[in-house]
Order: sequence, then structure tokens, then C-alpha cells
Amino acid sequence: MRQFIVVGQNAPTTAEFNLDALPGAGRMDLLARCVTASFLLSHGIRENVRTHLVLDDTVTVHFEGSELRRLNPDERSTAALIRTALEQRDEAVGHMAVETSPGVSLSRLDFEAVLERVADESTIVQLHEDGASAVEADAPAEPAFVLSNHVDLESKYSEAVEAVSDRKLSLGPEPLHADHAITVAHNWLDTSGVGP
Repeated sequence: MRQFIVVGQNAPTTAEFNLDALPGAGRMDLLARCVTASFLLSHGIRENVRTHLVLDDTVTVHFEGSELRRLNPDERSTAALIRTALEQRDEAVGHMAVETSPGVSLSRLDFEAVLERVADESTIVQLHEDGASAVEADAPAEPAFVLSNHVDLESKYSEAVEAVSDRKLSLGPEPLHADHAITVAHNWLDTSGVGP
């Protein structure tokens, strides 16, 4: 299983955002592109992937590739899936998630809780431009990549990652957008022969 934990700092935690103005909604455009980059292939979907969008350290929208339906390549329709999940946030009780559409659920997990759950089953890899070169590293069999939206992780997030992270890797000499980093991470794993 490949996993991605994307931290949406200052992202909306309610459904009160405009699908026609996604950049102004805490860069929801970039978060939606991270979801599509996690799953979409040219003519299919990566079923062995799980992506967690942690929105402003308050709620998390989870995407499960093996169950995901109605995921399209445009950011607006993906943002609509996120908005639909947020519309049902009152149905999520404690850490129990509510399924909001096939393969999409929402929970009231904050970043540390998501990180702890994922760390139990995966090798935590922080993607960062100051990390060691991924090209020179062995790819883990069950990776969980942690990355931020359009800004560096605030200290409360980076300290939590460092406490459980197995590695800090860079995907190249130039800083990448989060969605592009996900695509490059997939390529690194694909070409290393790690899982589907």
C-alpha cells in the first residue's frame, strides 16, 4: 500500500467554499490536484493507494483507491468530492469516519492522529527539498509520504513527522509543487519495482 498524507494548512474545514475560486480557498485547487495525482493513471486508477488530506489540523478526508469512484482528472470535480465530505462532517463522531461517497470518508482526526495510524503500517517518508536524494535511496515497500500544500510545514507538523519519520527525502534538485511531487514519488516507486 502506498499512502500520502497531505497537510492542507489554512485549508477550509467546512463546505463553505466556492468551486469557482479554489485557489482562494486555502489552495483547494492544489489539494484537489494532489488527490488526482495520487490515483489517476492514463486509463485507470491506482487501487493500492490511500491518500489523507489533513485540513487545517481539524478534519481529515480519506481516499481509498480500491473503492474510489467518480474521480475525474479536473480539480473542480475533485474539490466537489472534498466539499461533499465536508458537508457531512457532523456525522463523523470522535475518530470514527463517515463515508461520504464511494472510497471517500471524513474523520475528525488531526495530523498527529493520522500520522500515528499510518506509521503503524507504513514507512513514514517526509518529502522535503532538503532531504537526502531519493535516487540514491532504497524505496520502501510500504511507503507513506508526508508533504505540505503550498507552504512549508509549520513547526508543530514538522516536529511530529520527525518523531516518527524513517526518512527525509528529496525528489530532485528543484522544489516541486505537491501534486508534482506525488507524481514523481509514484514514478520513483514504479521504476524501483515497488508494488503496483
